Amino acid sequence: MSQQQHYPCSAASATGVGSWPGEEPDEAMRTIVGELPDLPHLPELPARGAGADMIGRAAGLLVDLPVEVQPTGWRVVDTPGRDLARAGSFLSYDLDALTEHLHAYEGPLKVQLAGPWTLAASIELRNGQRLVSDSGAHRDLAESHLEGTLAHIADVRGRVPGAQLIVQIDEPSLPSVLLGSLPTASGLGRVPAVDRIQVEAALRALFAAIAETGAVPAAHCCAAGVPIDLLRRSGARALSVNALLLERTHDEMVGTAVEDGIGLLLGTVPATDSPAPAPGAAAGPTGRPAADRGMSDPATIVDPVRELWNRLGFSPDLLSRAVVTTPACGLAGASPRHARAALKAARDGARVLRDEPRK
Repeated sequence: MSQQQHYPCSAASATGVGSWPGEEPDEAMRTIVGELPDLPHLPELPARGAGADMIGRAAGLLVDLPVEVQPTGWRVVDTPGRDLARAGSFLSYDLDALTEHLHAYEGPLKVQLAGPWTLAASIELRNGQRLVSDSGAHRDLAESHLEGTLAHIADVRGRVPGAQLIVQIDEPSLPSVLLGSLPTASGLGRVPAVDRIQVEAALRALFAAIAETGAVPAAHCCAAGVPIDLLRRSGARALSVNALLLERTHDEMVGTAVEDGIGLLLGTVPATDSPAPAPGAAAGPTGRPAADRGMSDPATIVDPVRELWNRLGFSPDLLSRAVVTTPACGLAGASPRHARAALKAARDGARVLRDEPRK
């Protein structure tokens, strides 16, 4: 493989996956810019409530497909209401914070949106069934989602004109869609699996449209069984996965992606705080739980990445160019202290991959 292969992110970069604890966009953006100067991202703050979550943010961008919150989740309705207005307000606050801190920024910038298959798995039709169960409804959603995504890209680009945008499509429900493991509304059955060709076609259209804007299309799936080959064939130029869930059976797929110049955003930093130690348990010489102590050792954090690279047999010099370090998943469930420490650990781990690529 050519050592001159171009990857979408700067060497020795680190970034976050998406979500963040708390309810203050300005504080979140300030922290992220400070901790991730080479690859900041636009955070999601789901603690604010419905509309600030991953599904609500993407639902607020859908064009001519209004939804609202029901006791069971988001559901298609006839006319937009206060739930979508609230989602739009949350996103506007977040984009204002982005503009405040990065208006003069020049470099890679990542934004995230729930993808069409995760939306289809999460949004209900009027009859209460998952939208993914109706192929016609999903086609309408995919078209609406694509149009909303392009509008969002244009908005971000207008606010941070010097940014090189990476648009991460979050698809945590994709393995369940492909396997047919999503429960029906009654909970007594399962929604049939969607054909892989149909899944790939919708993603290919989305990724191609993103690429036509000059942005880098990326895909994120932190679930087990991430379909790496399908996402690569669909046109994703970067793949964000939980490295701790990768098995040796994934090696060939990961290797093919690297050979194709696809960047890897590999999550190894714990996304949540350590459980409280049992009463009477020794905390260790630092007074902190073991997992927190491990966060202070960047070499330990990235050992799974270095082991993967050794198995793949690629040049060590390529590692820090092809791989970006991240937390294992979004940080919404972490404490603010842990979230900040997780970004620092990811940043320090990226430097280890550059300076000590071999374990």
